[in-house]
Order: sequence, then C-alpha cells, then structure tokens
Amino acid sequence: MVESAPMRSYRLVLLQFGAATILMIMGLPTILLAEEPIPIQQILEEPRIYHLRQVTLQGTARDVQPLDPYKLPNDTACYGAYLFKLEDDTGVMSVAVLGICGRPLIRDPEIEDGQRVEVSATIQAPSHGGYYLSFQGLKVVTEQEGFVQAVATRILPLLE
Repeated sequence: MVESAPMRSYRLVLLQFGAATILMIMGLPTILLAEEPIPIQQILEEPRIYHLRQVTLQGTARDVQPLDPYKLPNDTACYGAYLFKLEDDTGVMSVAVLGICGRPLIRDPEIEDGQRVEVSATIQAPSHGGYYLSFQGLKVVTEQEGFVQAVATRILPLLE
C-alpha cells in the first residue's frame, strides 16, 4: 500500500505529538513532587502540625559542626554526622545530618558555613517521645524541652 504525502505528514505529526505527550507525562511527577520551601517561622509556630512530616527548607547554613561518632540504642556506631543551623528570612532551625551507621567512615560535612542550601528534612517536634542528635550523641526528648529539629534527608546547594 502506498501512502500519500499528506497521510505521511499526518502520521509524522501524530507520532511527534504522542512522543511529546509521553515525555511530558513522565516529567509531570517531578513537577508535582517539587514542594515549595516552608518558612522556618511557620514550623516553629506550629511544630506539632509538622511532626514527622517531610518538608523542604531553604536558607543559609550557619555553625556547621561535625560530630564525633555516636551509638544508636542497639549499639550500632554512626559516623560522619554533623549539626548546623539553617537560617532564612523568618527564623533559625537546628538541622541534624545523621551520618552513616554501621560502617566506620569518617567524612567532612557536605556543606560549609555561609552556604545557601535547600534541605529536604523530617521535622522532629517537641514531646514526640523520640530522640534528637546533639553533641553528646542521641538524646531522648523530654516533654519540657520543646526542642524542634529538622533531620536532613537531602541537602542541595542553591545556585543564585
């Protein structure tokens, strides 16, 4: 069967449109998952709403402090952890990077003091009955402490 030129053009346009549609749909989840950064003050004002929620924060890293290796309650040693403060226009929040557990690997923090970063983190709110990372290793949170900490799951430099 011989196709006419207009029919071939029509098929080519349909094929290109179909390919473009598939590529757009494949990229759509990335767009839908991209979360707007939450102002730090918003989390500090209502910490229980954000407890154990994954959030995106943006700001400037301050007071980056590497930690000595620490042990989990099951006696597994963790290495390469560090703490820093994340500062945005609305406030400051403590951020913990838990490091690598079970493998003795000493590494420097991935960020530097003064660097602008985007942090994906899980918020640990007061009285959650869990742990927070401190310079003395893992500490149990007590009701009266009122400690809010972001536990980083991903840190990306912001290019501005």
